[in-house]
Amino acid sequence: MRARAVVDLTTLRDNVRALREAAPTAELMAVVKSDGYGHGAVPCARAARAAGAGWLGTATPEEALALRAAGDQGRLMCWLWTPGGPWRQAIEADIDVSAGGAWALREAVVAARACGRTARVQLKADTGLGRNGCPPADWPDLIAEARAAEAEGAIRVTGLWSHFACADEPGHPSIAAQLTVFREMLDQAERAGLRPEVRHLANSPATLTVPESHFDLVRTGIALYGISPSPQLGVPADFGLRPAMTLKASLAAVKRVPGGHGVSYGHRYVTPGETTLALVPLGYGDGIPRHASGTGPVLVAGKWRTIAGTVAMDQFVVDLGGDSAEPGDEAVLFGPGDHGEPTAEDWARAVGSIAYEIVTRISARVPRVYVGNLGGTGI
Repeated sequence: MRARAVVDLTTLRDNVRALREAAPTAELMAVVKSDGYGHGAVPCARAARAAGAGWLGTATPEEALALRAAGDQGRLMCWLWTPGGPWRQAIEADIDVSAGGAWALREAVVAARACGRTARVQLKADTGLGRNGCPPADWPDLIAEARAAEAEGAIRVTGLWSHFACADEPGHPSIAAQLTVFREMLDQAERAGLRPEVRHLANSPATLTVPESHFDLVRTGIALYGISPSPQLGVPADFGLRPAMTLKASLAAVKRVPGGHGVSYGHRYVTPGETTLALVPLGYGDGIPRHASGTGPVLVAGKWRTIAGTVAMDQFVVDLGGDSAEPGDEAVLFGPGDHGEPTAEDWARAVGSIAYEIVTRISARVPRVYVGNLGGTGI
């Protein structure tokens, strides 16, 4: 194969178990948005369910509906809605939908009436992140409207939730501040008569380091895939996690060139002397950051190399110096690091990003190859 992203589902299941141990009093939601952070939503959902994840989470309703189409029948939530979204389809598929404002709640109610079913709705509070969610000033009106819709039978408020802004920064004052606001908004909802099944605030870093935020459910995303949500808090192994994806390619060409030879577009790299160049058939069309030009690490012929010159759409070059290789030999861009290969975090540091982006941006042109315990044929 030209290239492949090898995903170890046994590792992913082990990660789920480690995360459940980190939050033993709460249920666990496995977040499989953005095609399972690039790992493949359906296989990862299947593995997570097999390891005890009681919930799945997605951003968009289309992602959630695709999981239902693949056979998932468990608790499933999606939260990123826009006006006119597929509310009715989601309600008919028993998906928990999120409403962070009156417009969303009203669209859910209209859809529930149209299909004659009670919608499962989770109300999102903006406790300080400043993105989606209902601000504290509007919360009393939202919960009152939701309670009235419950009394009518149009909806059931199954959850109250929010999201941290800085849980990946140890000791950041916003963590305690958001916890305080969340508790106040929960109290207001309870006084209004709402009795949700789950209250949830913790993302991956909070699951691992802020136990007072666990409530009834924790939402684990990047940690599920074995990547530390906060490198300053520790490497994956510090939390009992292991990266599940290894990105590999087969060398497409190897050749000797003289000193002073320009490499790739713009000749941003010129060979300092006679050397061997190897061509890796991956580029920004596959999700390799173009700004990894001259910085991205790759394991080739037993050593770390750095991308030589500009990353093109389909390929990049590494300089092997005095070492040799053959076409077809393996290049490893990142993996768990067990065999000396770079990790996704190494790539993140090299390009000034985060490991979330490194794994999520690997495009569909790179086949996903699944190994390990696949968790059966259905979700």
